[in-house]
Amino acid sequence: MDRVFRMLAFWTGIFTVMFYVGDMETMAYLFLAQTIFFLGVGYLKLSERMYMYLFATYCTVFFIGFTFYTNFILVPGFGH
Repeated sequence: MDRVFRMLAFWTGIFTVMFYVGDMETMAYLFLAQTIFFLGVGYLKLSERMYMYLFATYCTVFFIGFTFYTNFILVPGFGH
């Protein structure tokens, strides 16, 4: 399970570079924080149950944050 978190760190690192190259620095910093989190957790050698709890907590926090952002902060039609 630790390899899964290191793989997630790899892919969020790739997204970090792509966002930075695309002049989206705020998203790049957000994904850099996720990369550091996943990389740090990937080397902790926790039990499989603890890795599942961490991933479930991560998903819960993401979904709550994303829902809050889309309902209260995002301006519809901002690209036009």
